Parts: sequence; structure tokens; C-alpha cells
Amino acid sequence: MSAPTPSPTVVVESLRKSFRAVEAVRGASWTAQAGRVTAVLGSNGAGKTTTLECLEGLQRPDSGTVSVLGADPWRAGPEHRARVGVMLQDGGLPNTRSAPSVVRHMASLYASPQNPDDLLARLGVPPRATSVRRLSGGERQRVALAVALVGHPDVAFLDEPTAGLDPHARMDVWDVVEGIAGAGACVVVTTHSFEEAERIADDVVVMDAGVVVASGDLATLTEGETLKDLFFRLTRSRGGERGTSSQGRAARGNRHERGRS
Repeated sequence: MSAPTPSPTVVVESLRKSFRAVEAVRGASWTAQAGRVTAVLGSNGAGKTTTLECLEGLQRPDSGTVSVLGADPWRAGPEHRARVGVMLQDGGLPNTRSAPSVVRHMASLYASPQNPDDLLARLGVPPRATSVRRLSGGERQRVALAVALVGHPDVAFLDEPTAGLDPHARMDVWDVVEGIAGAGACVVVTTHSFEEAERIADDVVVMDAGVVVASGDLATLTEGETLKDLFFRLTRSRGGERGTSSQGRAARGNRHERGRS
């Protein structure tokens, strides 16, 4: 008798989210499992970041549902959030602190954290007292990843974790991501890199203009073709809808600017 299939750790069901009159995510449905890396793949404006923001509890869905560890992230409390690691595109790091002090502080908030200095070393971040403000963009990116992972999260949402990194740094990040998934975490990564998705992902969600056009096991989806070929085959006929997605990206950007003013 075969073992029962475990329940998904992350569930996205008929998710819709609009900014002004434009839908950034349009009826998206997919799942992610513990112990696996799920890559959400798509061009800029495909709806990847908006979907993650709903899963992180930073945005409230207009309709549909999202579930993380069996809970609604919008309503979840501190105990739930302590089990979820989040890496945002803008990093969100305090600029005046050094990288080691930032990650050590975050580690102190968890019951059983990773060793912060060891984690930074594995990510290739030098153990110097330089403030975050003075680090290179790639170094800040890796510090933000360390902050997301230092608490041994059961689920990690990583929004383009290797954007702007050199090849060696990308390899360091990929090794760490594969390691936490191998230890049982559910890892969801957004990317527009075919190389990255093929290197680290067990499962892939392909988004285009806010719509999920394919999802599932990477090897099964790409049987007989490359991921790049699959992506362009599925998205080639959707050029007209992609213009709408660009409007949605602009509306979303305006919303963020209003929030900062």
C-alpha cells in the first residue's frame, strides 16, 4: 500500500489581486510541498511578487484563498510568523547596523536559530563591522537572505534571491536554498532565470500576465523540452495580455510610492 500524499504546505486557490482597475494576479492556483523548492517563474510584471506578498500576509487577496501551514497569512499571529522566513526584493535591512549584528539580532528572536556567523560565511558575506549601507548590492542581498533563513523557518518565501549576484555568489545561495529544503523546509523562490529554476527547483509555477499557465513537477513539465522552450511555447500567444500586466505593474509601483510619502 502506497503512503498517503502529504498535504501541501502552501496553497494558492483562485487568487485574484488588483491595484486600481488592473488585476496583477488573475485566478492563480498552485501548491508547494515541504522538503521541496518551488520556483515561481515569469517575466517582470507576471504577478510573482504580488502572489508572494499575499502568502506573506503583506497583501490581502481580493478573492480566492491562500494558506500557509494551514493558516490564513493575513490573519495569522506571531506564532505562525515565527515559522515563516521572508526575503523581500528591497531587503528591508537597517542601514546603520553591521551585517553580523543584524543577523545575530534576528537569531536571538528564535528558539533554535542557525548559527548566524556560519550562515553568513556559507553565503560568502565577510565578517566585517561595515554598516549595511556600505555593503555592495550583492552583499546586502545575501544578508537579507540570511535574515530570512536564520530562524530555521518551516516555510521560506524568497523574492528573486539571486538578483544582481555574480556567478559564485549565486552558487552559494543555491547551495543554501537546497540545504534548507533538504532539511524539510518548504521553499518558494520567484525568478525570471531559467538557469536558476532548472538548477534548484523541484516544482515550477509558470506565470504570465497574472495567470498561471503551467505548474507541477519540473521533470514532468519539461519532458522532451527545456524549461526555456516550455516557457516561450506557453506564453508566446499571450502578448496582448502582457500589456495589461505592465499597466498593473505601474499601478502597483504608484501605490508603493504613495505609501512611502
